[in-house]
Amino acid sequence: MEKTFTAADFWDERFQDQDYIYGVEANGFLSDNAGLFKSGGVVLSLGEGEGRNIVFLAELGCKTRGIDFSKTGRDKALRLAKMKNVNIDYEIADISTYTIGKNEWDAIISIFYPISEDIRIPLFQSIKNALKPGGIFLLESYNKKQLEYNSGGPKDITHLLSLSELTEEFQNFEIILARDIIRNIQEGNHHNGLSSVTQFIVRKPL
Repeated sequence: MEKTFTAADFWDERFQDQDYIYGVEANGFLSDNAGLFKSGGVVLSLGEGEGRNIVFLAELGCKTRGIDFSKTGRDKALRLAKMKNVNIDYEIADISTYTIGKNEWDAIISIFYPISEDIRIPLFQSIKNALKPGGIFLLESYNKKQLEYNSGGPKDITHLLSLSELTEEFQNFEIILARDIIRNIQEGNHHNGLSSVTQFIVRKPL
């Protein structure tokens, strides 16, 4: 029987290059909001990939865990952490079925993780439950208008978010920032150029 090509296979293949395809520096939106992340805080990153974001947060003194289903991505993340002389935790898992706990995280981040329509509601509910009171959820994602650009991201509209979905799902949280913008992204070879993104930061009520 012919082996089915999975999403994990896709990302393992994409990450197999020795270079870091999205670069080794943290996502710009995340680094611009570094003040939200306190030293000693526990932070979970969804779809972490090659590790640039959790390594950055570890350098700030956070205790970080990345989740992804790419073993190749994890290997590169661990290599980057060693280069930067920090410790990270990284689990291979399917985010749609991964148990992220209850009142466990000071922050959860999602940086360009393509959250498909079929898992959004249960995943957002899990995020709300898993954050500690006062915890932060920070997301940057391509939105549906990104289909008009050729600078990265999914070509399947069901993997592109809209701001209204996020504000509806997190309506009981304090909104720190919620906007759709066009910005010039320069992150490695795969996020490059003018891009239509949604930026979203909320805080769980105390």
